[in-house]
Amino acid sequence: MKKRIITRRDFLRVAAMTPVAGAFAYGLGIPVKIGAAEKAKVILVRDKNALMSLHNPNFDVIQKMLDDAVTTLLGEKDPVEAWRKIVKPSDVVGIKTNVWRPVSTTKEVEQAIKRKVMDVGVPGENIGIDDRGVRGNPVFQKATVLINARPMRTHAWSGVGSLVKNYITFSPSWPSNHGDSCADLASIWNDFNLKEKTKLNILVMLNPQFHNLGRHQYSDEYVWEYKGLLVGQDPVAIDATGVRIIEVKRREFFGRERPLSPPAKHITLADTRHNLGVSDPGRIEVIKLGWKEEILI
Repeated sequence: MKKRIITRRDFLRVAAMTPVAGAFAYGLGIPVKIGAAEKAKVILVRDKNALMSLHNPNFDVIQKMLDDAVTTLLGEKDPVEAWRKIVKPSDVVGIKTNVWRPVSTTKEVEQAIKRKVMDVGVPGENIGIDDRGVRGNPVFQKATVLINARPMRTHAWSGVGSLVKNYITFSPSWPSNHGDSCADLASIWNDFNLKEKTKLNILVMLNPQFHNLGRHQYSDEYVWEYKGLLVGQDPVAIDATGVRIIEVKRREFFGRERPLSPPAKHITLADTRHNLGVSDPGRIEVIKLGWKEEILI
């Protein structure tokens, strides 16, 4: 039997015709990925006991929520083994927090992260927790790994303040990033080598703010006890998921459509203009853990 020679043209022609990702061209054992890219994975974990009161998280519950989210995200049963996929004992780790007093990352979330980083073997002196002082913080200046954690809240300039926006303090000029409703916030991630260093993103949804009136305005009327965390490695996918939850809450509260003003377009542009992550809900897999009541997504 005459042996058939497979040319590059034959391979490309078959690959173009193959409708299923992972098909094998001509039975040669060469996988041909076709169609949409792999979905970004976002873990939504909630616990009805996460808050002892509106502004008082339960540390032990927060730690378990974080452990459950990270093990599910990274496919490990043991939390420390999961964190070893993120951090090595030799790493210098910066935990980028957010200190806005009414709705902060919370000490409980910060310490839950720090505990797991130390469990991996990173000494305490090689772990920094900071927000507005990151540029001058010696740990952040030497950091080999960043963990990004901040609360979800509406924002008068950018629609929402969430994970993409949390890195604005790495910029030497914050106002320079406020133009066009903060459209190009994601550029900070590329300009300061933050995209590669950031190994985990945590959007705190314990008591998110879904509405505000003007700069830095806060009212307990516009927050609620959602008691959740959104965890993943794609900050854009997490932010996009958080916005979906906020939009449903706004519709429920106001009894009608009440779009964010301004719209949080920097999240979409983080995907389409800056290639930071995925914003299309059709390309995001949301895995839901724990308490499901009024999950809104």
